[in-house]
Amino acid sequence: MEIQARLKKFPVPEFVWNEFYLDQEINDRGIKVDLNMAKNAIAFDSSTRHTLISKLKSITGLDNPNSVMQMKEWLKEQGILAESLDKKSVASLLETVPKNIKEVLEIRQKLAKSSVKKYQAMENAVCKDQRARGMFRFYGASRSGRWAGRLIQLQNLPQNHLPYLKEARDLVDMGDYEAMTMLYEDIPDTLSQLIRTAFIPREGMKFIVADFSAIEARVLSFLAKEKWRSEVFENNGDIYCASASAMFGVPVEKHGINAELRQKGKIAELALGYGGGTGALTSMGALEMGLLEEELQPLVDSWRAANSNIVRFWWEVDKCIKTSIKEKTTTETRNIKFIYQSAMLFIELPSGRRLSYVKPRIGENRFGGENVTYEGITTGKKWGRIESYGPKFVENIVQAISRDILAYALNNLSYCLICAHVHDEIIIEASMGLSVDAICKKLGETPPWIDGLLLRADGYECNFYKKD
Repeated sequence: MEIQARLKKFPVPEFVWNEFYLDQEINDRGIKVDLNMAKNAIAFDSSTRHTLISKLKSITGLDNPNSVMQMKEWLKEQGILAESLDKKSVASLLETVPKNIKEVLEIRQKLAKSSVKKYQAMENAVCKDQRARGMFRFYGASRSGRWAGRLIQLQNLPQNHLPYLKEARDLVDMGDYEAMTMLYEDIPDTLSQLIRTAFIPREGMKFIVADFSAIEARVLSFLAKEKWRSEVFENNGDIYCASASAMFGVPVEKHGINAELRQKGKIAELALGYGGGTGALTSMGALEMGLLEEELQPLVDSWRAANSNIVRFWWEVDKCIKTSIKEKTTTETRNIKFIYQSAMLFIELPSGRRLSYVKPRIGENRFGGENVTYEGITTGKKWGRIESYGPKFVENIVQAISRDILAYALNNLSYCLICAHVHDEIIIEASMGLSVDAICKKLGETPPWIDGLLLRADGYECNFYKKD
């Protein structure tokens, strides 16, 4: 009752309630699971694990080759010191160890695949009509208001790159384990890539899967008024090539001239849009992709020089927020309002929805400069003070606006049987006569509250869910 009394000062807008009601409809509709395929996948995984563990025991003589401690000890006896046996460490070891050790580590990698857990979650989640429901948590992300996944967790499914996806799926659906072992060397990886395909439309219908093209990059470019980027989107260009071209001052084509620079443009785009530096590049795997340590800082500098309006936007937001907190007032930039009210900082988005930050304060960061802190759930899952600054707030804003665009699209397409949505993608259970183009056209409509933003949606149809 005390919580309710305090929250009365901050009523939820009617349009957010309407989004919630639509979310409940989608959750209640659910999505059909091919339960036969899921059961067979679990059986295949069990058989494969038994075979692989028996092989490891035979080679190593260990009681439990799955034990990290026992495996480290065995490797030590072979003259290999392994500090960790996580995915990254094992991949690094595979490049240097002898052939017999390599075989052991490769088997361990296969065993580490968690392919079966998703299939087990399907078994646990489905209702009597074989539809899984309640998989989306409204406002699951506290900062941006994005949806979060529950139960089977569609938000983190492995991608599929198998060349003959339908044929592999058919083998699992038929329960033909013998053919599976003959045709596929890595069964756990194959089962992992087939997880998406266990979601199917009801009989006589198809899936239409559609998503926004580079939505965060488009929203960030629009807000920052980075004109050259908007022109790329207007001409349906490749933002990674265009970014590399702007950074290095030469033409870059995906499969043509200076194509090798596209990868640098891609990693810069993914890591640097919200104030990231060399650390962000490293955590995004820049070194594993072949970039050298000494290339990282020049890459950061080149990206920021090519995107000076985005950099300027970071610090405009930073200044507005600090002014609002210091002077307990309202500031505004680029149709975004920063409001200090009742010991709260609100960021009012173009849609009218507000992001909230509890008990904001101006403090001092480790470099001696000013920072902003507020109360919330920390990385340790405890209530505490969280430090932030301009670029991080911009990330919240861009992701929140992208979320609002998805909500607008869900409402526009509510006459369809939307059965799931994953990040910026919508999965519709459609009649055979409904066209992909019609759905993409509707999905790509720009909301009236952000007029001028260039949106594009792409899609495809399928008889089972997959990544096209």
